[in-house]
Amino acid sequence: MQQFTAIERRRFWILVAIVSISGFSQGMLLPLISVIFEQDGVSPMINGLSATGLYVGTLLISPFIEPPLRKFGYKPIIIAGGLIVIVSLLLFPLWKSVAFWFVLRLFIGIGDNALHFSTQTWITSFSPQHRLGRNIAIYGLSFGVGFAVGPLFVQLVEIFEGLPFIISSILCLGAWVLIFFVKNEKPEIIKGASAHEGGTWKRFGAALAVAWVAFIPPFSYGFLESSLNAIYPVYALRNSIEVTSLSYILAAFSIGGVVSQLPLGVLSDKIGRRKVLMIMIGLGSLTFGIASFFENSSLIIGTLFFIAGMFVGSTFSLGISYMADLTPKALLPTGNLMCGISFSIGSLSGPFLGGLFIQVFEGVSFLILVAVLLGTLASIIFFANPQKNRSLQETT
Repeated sequence: MQQFTAIERRRFWILVAIVSISGFSQGMLLPLISVIFEQDGVSPMINGLSATGLYVGTLLISPFIEPPLRKFGYKPIIIAGGLIVIVSLLLFPLWKSVAFWFVLRLFIGIGDNALHFSTQTWITSFSPQHRLGRNIAIYGLSFGVGFAVGPLFVQLVEIFEGLPFIISSILCLGAWVLIFFVKNEKPEIIKGASAHEGGTWKRFGAALAVAWVAFIPPFSYGFLESSLNAIYPVYALRNSIEVTSLSYILAAFSIGGVVSQLPLGVLSDKIGRRKVLMIMIGLGSLTFGIASFFENSSLIIGTLFFIAGMFVGSTFSLGISYMADLTPKALLPTGNLMCGISFSIGSLSGPFLGGLFIQVFEGVSFLILVAVLLGTLASIIFFANPQKNRSLQETT
């Protein structure tokens, strides 16, 4: 079986380190700005719409990012994306404005998408098939660890409002420097592959045709990440949960994902990605439904968020692995890009629908919305089996 070389191993861990710091900045930014705006009296709808800036940026750059990656390689795209994120973070303390911070979040979305698209495509391209689930799980684990630590730094806002932004930018700079110690590579090009020769939109169509169901888990994780970190803080503060307790509740969800990330990745290598995704998303729906009955207890909510995180905190990385199972190697960059687009669409819908939900349905638990969505997505995965259809096509 193919194994990592020493150079590939070093490159893998550098990419993992970069992603962990990116996860930290995102994990801190969403609840931090939501708390600041809520304390300033900004409405939940505007608060939620402001949070979508990150994902609007991700979507805006998505149709244009694949050609530069194929032309220049992975390293230049990671360098450019990291630089955009660092500069944007440093600009936050200069001027507090909903519009200005929306634009900064938009640029962070552009930078983060460039960084994540390049790193995850690079990892899927050089990972042997029998270790793909494990490697992508470690990738997701690193992001999850950073994302779990991020909300804990929200408390620093009580010392100085700009302090969390400054610390995040310094950490991102330290991780960003590591990429200069990695040799650049370009995605594999297979001559005669019509999907590659047909241009970006034809590749999108080809990837969607063979792996559409694999884009559901990234969508679900995007919805969860954005709604829980941008809208749940508003809902929780209105239910008399303190900022300190809120930080630990959000961290508990991310830590749950960290704990189960690698075991679920390894399990998916053995029994299949589809089975694991279907069961975990279904259990996540059940857990959030139960949590809706215990909203006034920070301890119980924190415990249930941890359990829910164990079930659904790995859906993004499992979705990437599932996509790689279904997608030809020439379409891997496109498949990774579409995972990012699905994540962004979920992330955009999370704050908007969540903010609208708690404003319109004041007497209904916000967690019910999360439970219903996850239950619906688990059902779609249950009834869809693209691997079976693909096998029948190949046999024919």
